[in-house]
Amino acid sequence: MKLTRPSDVRALLAEMDFHPSRTLGQNFLIDFNILTILLDAAELNHRDSVLEIGPGLGVLTEGLINRAGRVVAVEKDERLFHWLEKRFEDFPQLSLHHADALDVNLDALLAQGLNKVVANLPYGIASRFLMDVLSCAHPPERIVVTVQWEVARRFAAAPSSRDYGLVSVPAQLAYAVAVHKRISPTCFWPSPEVTSAILLMIRRPQPLMALPNPQALLDLLKFCFSHRRKQLGTILRHRPAVGDRAADLLAGLGLAPTDRPENLAPADWARLAIALSAA
Repeated sequence: MKLTRPSDVRALLAEMDFHPSRTLGQNFLIDFNILTILLDAAELNHRDSVLEIGPGLGVLTEGLINRAGRVVAVEKDERLFHWLEKRFEDFPQLSLHHADALDVNLDALLAQGLNKVVANLPYGIASRFLMDVLSCAHPPERIVVTVQWEVARRFAAAPSSRDYGLVSVPAQLAYAVAVHKRISPTCFWPSPEVTSAILLMIRRPQPLMALPNPQALLDLLKFCFSHRRKQLGTILRHRPAVGDRAADLLAGLGLAPTDRPENLAPADWARLAIALSAA
């Protein structure tokens, strides 16, 4: 059985009488070249401990086991979880968890020494899962995941671009973020209705700006990007405890009140959040 061969995947699922769930984002990777690119981008060795979300039929899991020292995989679907248990029962370096990735104690998992996240993420949870990772006290040193093309663009977007926004800033403060590879829908079975991408995130040796209160930054970003077409001076005048001091506060940071939210670089957002917290 070769899980990068579509006919073998279809035959296996028919034998299991398993119908992939669109709700759970069960689009199985079937392209050997994309699988290799994904694994190569992770730069794995026997010292690495890897977290995989949504292993599905285990095509990526097998590659991770062959390259890394330890793999922890979280699978929500009960039938797939038990199938994976049986398939990999002779591989003690794999630890399987039957759970929803959005409900597990992610920081506790990462604190066990998991230094990389490599996964074919279900579309419906990709953004939230990545934001949860960013908020952890023990963030991984490298994240290599397949996500929806639009999600990858938002995380990697440069300031002043259309896609730059709420997720771009915290991601780029802590990581060097890039769209590593665009992926055709035909590389999955069943084929999704959207294009995908490999998103590559490499943790910076030091964040662009240290944040005493990361939640304050997120709150500020949500508030400002909900009015992204307005100027910052106007937006901040409506923020509690700022009011008429908005222009002076921005000027003190070297920022123009006529700037719009998408114009500020990640480090500028961090400086603004710190200044507002102090005020």
